[in-house]
Amino acid sequence: MDFCNYRHYIFDWNGTLLNDMLLAVDIIDKMLVKRGLQGMTVERYSHIFDFPVKDYYQNIGFDFNIESFENIGTEFIIEYDKRQYECELQKGSIELIQKLFNRKFHLSILSAREQSMLEQNLKYYGLINYFTIISGLNDHYANGKIENGLKLIKESLISPSETLLIGDTLHDFEVAKEMGIDCIFISSGHQSMKRLKAIGIPIYNSLIDIKI
Repeated sequence: MDFCNYRHYIFDWNGTLLNDMLLAVDIIDKMLVKRGLQGMTVERYSHIFDFPVKDYYQNIGFDFNIESFENIGTEFIIEYDKRQYECELQKGSIELIQKLFNRKFHLSILSAREQSMLEQNLKYYGLINYFTIISGLNDHYANGKIENGLKLIKESLISPSETLLIGDTLHDFEVAKEMGIDCIFISSGHQSMKRLKAIGIPIYNSLIDIKI
């Protein structure tokens, strides 16, 4: 793929820059088993995880007639926040970001992570100063990123034709499509290669494989 046409690179956070899929699987597995539901495996998770997260929760067995989505989502995020720094950055994250930054490209983050926690995460991993725009959600229920994506592309003042989104889920492609920008996937995140391949856009095994 020729990256020379892009001046603005937008990164997803969870799964794309942060390698947190195994943590998500472990937490949700314990939550399911506690309720007598079928546990979670990495393979099942990568085939079923999706946005909005509320639909994903229903698909894996949570019954919102018994327990509200808000309670379940809050339980997940409390445990995730307790353990979040068990996770490492995806291989090649820092090297790719530094290379783009040093070449004066415009860098942004577009995430379904709650804004204040997203900023805290980026500070912890030493990445916050690389990004001009950092866009997270105003809650932790991960409903989606389209609205924030549209705001981001306007705020950047860079043409959509010169902007690329790097993500790890089908939702990233949906967001990019609404924004009118190109998208590529890495397959080391939250969704399986089989699901990503169905879209027909470039897929890289990891950020190390993106040569710019």
